[in-house]
Amino acid sequence: MDIRYVCSDEEFGTDSALSAAAGRATALGIALAGTVQPVDPDMPRGHCDIVLALLPDGERRGISADLPPEMPGCRLDPEALEAAVAVVESRLPGAQALVVNKFGKQEAAGRGLVHAIGEACARGLPVLVGVAPQWREAFLAFTEGRAQPLPAEEDAIVAWLRQACLAKVG
Repeated sequence: MDIRYVCSDEEFGTDSALSAAAGRATALGIALAGTVQPVDPDMPRGHCDIVLALLPDGERRGISADLPPEMPGCRLDPEALEAAVAVVESRLPGAQALVVNKFGKQEAAGRGLVHAIGEACARGLPVLVGVAPQWREAFLAFTEGRAQPLPAEEDAIVAWLRQACLAKVG
């Protein structure tokens, strides 16, 4: 099992690094399945709209519940997340690696993209996961301490993806 994770203390650092690296890796011909969370600088802060880009084509899927403007915070729409997960899982047979934007509350509870991570590992695919600092311990427990960190840097992530995917082929 080759599983790596990116965990940045910088706001949007993990999302930015994973999105940029996935774009570059795809341009290099690496077949990815999974999710990234695009960072849109034009999106007004304070508006909660959780959007995933599904790999490899970047199809965007909203996974947040519509809340009235007076309600603070964000709420995940579990059905929308599960629909996105189904697409990710259907793309695993053609993938060289899996990228997961976030190991969070859903995954810590055994839901979300946990099954896709397990399926990718069972297939021998390299797996890259974004992890928020508050979920790092839960993620490491999930991987039984086998996951290795990568810096939240596009070049380092792309270099690892290239190496991991070439090693799998060779």
